[in-house]
Amino acid sequence: MNTLVIDTNILISALIKESVARKIIVNSRQNLLLPEFELEEIKNHRNEIMQKADLSDKEFDILLLRLLNYIKVIPVNIILPYREEAVEIIGNIDRDDVQFIATALAFNCPIWSEDKHFKKQKTIKIITTREMLRFID
Repeated sequence: MNTLVIDTNILISALIKESVARKIIVNSRQNLLLPEFELEEIKNHRNEIMQKADLSDKEFDILLLRLLNYIKVIPVNIILPYREEAVEIIGNIDRDDVQFIATALAFNCPIWSEDKHFKKQKTIKIITTREMLRFID
């Protein structure tokens, strides 16, 4: 396995503090993918993240760009063909997770997440942060 979809909460965790998640993002040999519209989620929580992390606007932007150097943002048009199947897999569990499942289907890869909702489906493998530790140098 060398490609994973990264859950937004993992990226937010990496933005808030010098965490294991940040270390993994920067040092992992994995190809990390993020659905494009999750950048909007980060934008929606920007002020909250900045406050928790005690970051200025400029510091937030620099850190986000630094982390995104290690993450490939996947355009909506790539995952759109998998949306219907993703809705069938997780739509009844948590509709907010559809884009992650669709991205995982598009790239035939697991999802890195601590979200317990993902574990309720059995189609896509879910990797926890603890399991990700084995992929860092």
